[in-house]
Amino acid sequence: MTNAKLILAGGVAAALAIAAACGGGSSSSSTGPTGTCTPSSNSNTVVIQSGQVCPQAITIALGGQLTIINNDSITHEMDSDPHPEHSDCPALNQIDFLNPGQSRTSGNLTVARNCGFHDHTNPNNSALRGTITIR
Repeated sequence: MTNAKLILAGGVAAALAIAAACGGGSSSSSTGPTGTCTPSSNSNTVVIQSGQVCPQAITIALGGQLTIINNDSITHEMDSDPHPEHSDCPALNQIDFLNPGQSRTSGNLTVARNCGFHDHTNPNNSALRGTITIR
């Protein structure tokens, strides 16, 4: 019985370790916040849904464009960081206002760099912030 308890305890500890490694906390996951986040099948597309952007980190080829789809129930105003200047990646500012169900594509991203984007009307909401790596 003692060996069985040790095996059971070891199995429970292993399961908890795996669960902790896979869930919650701050991670560099490309899917963004936990919840009902379902990334687009298009690698140059970010989807807004359930009050979050998905994925929160995306890589786009030099000269490419970003598309944002608003599958949320409210309007979002997606612009380049920093707030309120929107000067990091000005091509992102072409997206701007998105009503529910609407999508819009940025201008060409022609400078290799990392830049952020956010919802101008809710700039401090980390779930509505993202980062683009252009290379």
